[in-house]
Amino acid sequence: MTAQLQRVEPQPTVTVHEAKGETCGVVLVLPGGKADSFAPTDSRQLAALRMRPFARSLHRGGRKNGLAVWLVRYRYRGWNGAEMSPVVDAMWALDEVRRRHGDVPVVLVGHSMGGRTALRVAGDAAVRGVVALAPWLTDIEPVDQLAGRDLLVAHGDLDVVTSPRASRLYAERARAVARRVDYVCVRGDMHAMLVRWRTWHRITTRFALDALGFGPAR
Repeated sequence: MTAQLQRVEPQPTVTVHEAKGETCGVVLVLPGGKADSFAPTDSRQLAALRMRPFARSLHRGGRKNGLAVWLVRYRYRGWNGAEMSPVVDAMWALDEVRRRHGDVPVVLVGHSMGGRTALRVAGDAAVRGVVALAPWLTDIEPVDQLAGRDLLVAHGDLDVVTSPRASRLYAERARAVARRVDYVCVRGDMHAMLVRWRTWHRITTRFALDALGFGPAR
């Protein structure tokens, strides 16, 4: 009799940059992806590689203050409509933070699809702020979950993959509920955030540390 092979579903994982000493806060870094794809993610994909320097910059800026940085690897590459696959994975990561570190504050940093994911899970009790980098947004994205949170939306003005206009309009709507909203137009840069990478890293790290109460990064 032939044994049936059972399909093994992929699971989300995290790469952790540990705090120096006790963990007092966590930044979850959420990469981009595709609109529709159930292909498994790979750490060598460009969306993941793009966010590694952000994780390192955040870690350098906050590790002495007890900051741990978690780079999330999704199960699938796509958003996948109503399934919102990366949202499920981000919620799993937030639960993992609680399991490992208790009720420490969290800031979410996401690019493109990861920015949309970060905004969708911002209502979690642990979240203090969101940094949405060139986020993939629609005109009907909710903002109520940002009540009492800090929000930074940054977008390159030459981006033709996601919409700078949609980001600006989202930030304007979020001002009605969020504690703080900053919108930064990164002039002369595109979706990949490569031309003015120092600017992207600097504003992300400073905002995240400030939202966590660690003060601005050097």
